[in-house]
This record gives sequence, C-alpha cells and structure tokens, in this order.
Amino acid sequence: MGGSPVSWFVVFPDRELPPGLLERLRGRAGNVVSYPSGRPWLLGSWSAGEMAVVSAGGRLLAVVGTSSTTAADLAVRMKGVRTVADVEGALRGVQGSFHVAAWLDGCGYVRGSASGARRLHRGVVAGVTVCADRARTLAHLIGESPDTARLAARLAFPGLPHPLADAAMWTGVDAVAPGEALHLKPDGSGRSAVWWQPPPAELPLTEAALVLREALCDAVALRARPGQVLGADLSGGMDSTSLCFLAAQAGAPLVTATLHWNTPGNQDHHYARYAAEHLPDIEPLVFPSAELPPCFTGLEERQEPAEVPSAALRDRARQQHTAQALRARGAVLRLSGHGGDHLVMPPTSYLRTLLRRSPRTALRHAVGYKARSRWPLGATARMLLGAASYPAWLTTAADQPRGPSATRPGPETWGRQPVLPVWASAQAADQLAALLRSAAEQVQPLAADFGRHAWLHQMREAGRVAGLIRDSGTADGLPVDSPFCDDAVMAACLAVRPQDAGSPWSYKPLLAAAMAGLVPAHLLQRTTKDHCGPDWHHGLKIHRRHLADWADTSHLVALGLADEEGLRSALLSPGLNTGGVSALENTLGTEEWLRDLAAHPVPTHLTTDCPQEERPVDTAAH
Repeated sequence: MGGSPVSWFVVFPDRELPPGLLERLRGRAGNVVSYPSGRPWLLGSWSAGEMAVVSAGGRLLAVVGTSSTTAADLAVRMKGVRTVADVEGALRGVQGSFHVAAWLDGCGYVRGSASGARRLHRGVVAGVTVCADRARTLAHLIGESPDTARLAARLAFPGLPHPLADAAMWTGVDAVAPGEALHLKPDGSGRSAVWWQPPPAELPLTEAALVLREALCDAVALRARPGQVLGADLSGGMDSTSLCFLAAQAGAPLVTATLHWNTPGNQDHHYARYAAEHLPDIEPLVFPSAELPPCFTGLEERQEPAEVPSAALRDRARQQHTAQALRARGAVLRLSGHGGDHLVMPPTSYLRTLLRRSPRTALRHAVGYKARSRWPLGATARMLLGAASYPAWLTTAADQPRGPSATRPGPETWGRQPVLPVWASAQAADQLAALLRSAAEQVQPLAADFGRHAWLHQMREAGRVAGLIRDSGTADGLPVDSPFCDDAVMAACLAVRPQDAGSPWSYKPLLAAAMAGLVPAHLLQRTTKDHCGPDWHHGLKIHRRHLADWADTSHLVALGLADEEGLRSALLSPGLNTGGVSALENTLGTEEWLRDLAAHPVPTHLTTDCPQEERPVDTAAH
C-alpha cells in the first residue's frame, strides 16, 4: 500500500557553507524558509498544516508539527520575543506535539518536545553545527555509518537506560535530549541547555485528575476536525477507550479498530464492544486475529528503515491491514492510546521517597505490591531503605552485561538493568559495557529521586516509540497520533502525588478519576490486561523458513555482534528462550533495521525530487 511522504527538516546556520552542501538537499526539499540574508534557514518537506512561521524585524519563529497555534497567533506571540530566552514564555499555552525553531539577533534556538515524541539531532558539517529532526538526514549529509556499539546496545533487554536510550544510531550524529534545546551561536557552534522542567509532584488525586482531563481534552480536540472522520484504536483497554470518548465529545465521527486476540480468557473485545455501544456516531470494526496476517508477516519485505530499531516487526502487517480498512472508511488520521501505561502509572520505586514523607502509607503500599507481585522480602527492603547512586547503578550494569535475567521479580530502583541475550557476542558485551561506563562518568539522573527518574525515563521512552508509530502510520498512508505523549499531558501526570497515581489495589487510578463521568464506570473499573502470546508464538512457527534464512545470512553475525549458532537456536526454538519476548524482539528489530538499511542506503525522502516552494511567512508580521 502506498503511503504518504514523511515530513522532515534541517536547520542551517546563516553563513556560507561548502559548495554543493545545500544542493544535495535543495532538490529533495519541497519547502524552504529563508533568513533575511536570503540563505536557507529551514529546509525540508512538510504539509501546510504542519508549519506555522512568522518573521518580524529580522527575527524568525517557527512551530513545526501538530500544534494549536497558527501564523496569525504566532505573530501576536512574536511581539514579546526579543531574545531566545523569551521564546518559551511566548509559546506558553500552545498545545500539541511539535518542534520549535527561532532565529534572533544572529542566534538560533531549536528544540523538540519534552516527551521525546518530536526528536532533535545535531552534527558538525564543515565546522558548523547543523541540526535536523531526523538523525538519518544528518547521517546522509555528513556521510556517516551506523555506530556498531550503539547497535550492540539495541540487543539489550528489556530496554536501555538514560542516556543510551536516546542515542542516534549513527557515528557523528548526536541526539539532543528531550527537554533540552540547541542554542546555535553566530560562529557556527552549538550547545544544549534545559528548556523544560517537570512540575512539582504535589497535587492530590482529585485536583490532578481535573488537570489531566483538561490536557487530554485539549490534545484530542486538537486532532478532531468538524465533519472529518477519525480512525481510532479501541482495544478495550482504558487508554484507547478514553481517547475514543474524548473524540466523540469533540464531535468527531469515529471508525474504530478492535483486535480480537486468539487467546482463551482475553476480554479486550468484550470491553471494546461495550464501549462501542455507548459511543455516538461510530463505525466499529472488529478484526479477529485468525483473519489477520500472522505475526511477523513481511520478514522478507524490505521497508524504509526507522530512525532506530524497534519491535514493531511483529505487528507491522496487521497494522497495515487495519490502516487500509480505516482509510477505506474515510479516516484521515488515527488516534492511538500508546503512552497511557507509561504516563498515568508511576513506577513502584516511588515508595522510597514516600517512606520518608509518609512511612505508614509507604509500608502499606509496599505490602500490597509485595503480595501482588511476589517481591522477595530482601529486595523490597533494599529498595525502601537504600540504593546506589545512578552512576554506581550504571557501573553495576556494565559489570554484568550478561548478568541475571532482567525478568526476575522484585522492585526496581533506577529502572531495569539492561542485559544482553545469550546469543550476543563477547564483542557486543564489551561495547555495551563501555557505553554504560562512559555514561556513568558523564551523566546525571533525570531526577535525584530514583522513582521520579524512572517515571520520566519511561515517559520519554513512550515518546520515542510514539514517533516511530507516527512514521510507520504515515508510510502506511494513515498518520497516527498518540495524544498521551503531548507535553501538556506529560506535565499533568507528573503533577500528581505518585502515591495517588500508583496503587497496588486499583488500576490506573489517575486516569480513572480523570475520565469519571465521561467514560462509563464499567470500563474504568477494569483491572485485567490482555496479551497476544499464542499469536506471537504462532507467527514465529509459521515463519520458521524466513527466520532460518535470517540466521544463515545475519547482518548482526557479520558485524560480530551475535553468535551464529546461538542466534539460529533462538530464532528456531523461541520456546527455549529464557529472556522473554523482549530479548528476541530487540534482536529481530535490530536485524531487520540492518537489512532495511542495506536495501535503502539513501533515505527515501532524499531520493525524490520535489518542486521547491519558498515557504511564505506572514507578511503582516514583517
């Protein structure tokens, strides 16, 4: 199925660049916004609805992405902007998920979103800093190759800690951390600085629920257009269901997609049907898993590689099938509940800080979690009474790259330590250990409190995946938005007292309180969560021939990052894998990424000539 072109942009400095550098991109860019000097400032390709830009007195300000601002609104906001320090204050109250770029008095300012749903990357070209929303654009411009150490790290499960999780896959391309902005100086250099801080976690549940409800209402209403059909996932879970009721409240006609998993005891489709019966102006579509392409369909098909390896291979063909059905019924955008789990539920490590403030409540919660999740007594006590510093925690992980299974039960502190699968090579282990030790020497945690750090990290991971989902949906012809990953929603969740949002006795109490009166109580009182384990194993089984071919021709093995026999055993006998689903899926995602990259060595968005459009700015603001 043919998809839509992805949006992309590059920010260039206002200075002479090496001959031929701009020409490499000019023919591929459909849009250009220029400096007063006439040199390109923003060069790329985006739709009219994705860009609001104004110029006033030689100053430039642009918002790129999904936002509530317009050129006219931005022109009013621009009146109070004199230096880069004024930019964020001028944009206060703008809703959505977007990048910001500004140029004031010879200095540049560029940032993505705090959640990481909109990423920013930087690289040095001919001695000057150039930044872009896509790491691969910069890698092509600079002529860099994938970094093998970062590839090795992607094999780790269940995931990577801060800051490794944010790293670009390319040598010479650095990620600007979510919540930080890139300040570009007239001499062509650049530095990162924090632009966003999380709010204090002090609101009780009732107040926090009102803040979250308003943020989610605004996020969904921003995507709803009068008379425009919205596609939406309706899994039966609380996250996607809440978005559907919010979209209905905003007046959007809905066509929804529900997957009926072929697993005994699964209840998603029952809750989804109940929700559909209570939603107005809806066309519900139900897809029995037996009638969908099996998991892992498409192993032999090469796609444009994503920004980073992902585990999306499992569901790719199913999502394409679903997107096609939604498009056929008029949907122009698809809402996803992705990110809800990460944002509305704090990690249980909030108990450590709570113990100092309210010992009785902390111990009561700890007893509840210990009983529910079968935490060992010793591990529970260690989490409550003390923990190593973040650098020490990273160093411990570096000392045990093949350590005990990350799936062992017990409470976490700074997060789940990354562990390589048994089929990863000694080279991969050494490279991961080196990255972790380097991080331990240079990086501070996202917050001094490890519960707060872990919550911020899982939110940023949700944002990273939201960007991948958006790109994948665009490639399938139906863009996907994840409103839970808007910065305003993230801030609303972080404002609650963690002990009110986390509970061993109730499921997602913050979201349930926020949606009370809008979503039927029966749906908000659900405590179960379905899984697709049998479908996953069935998909691996019927695709054994392709998996065997991957084992025989593995790019990971060729790079020295995986053992050939160990990888073959894992792919052909997944039932013997002791690392869980994520161990195998991270490897499959990285192998797929390398194969896709070999098939598409030049980014697709840089291989097609575009009719260039000098992007007009609001002349009333000049």
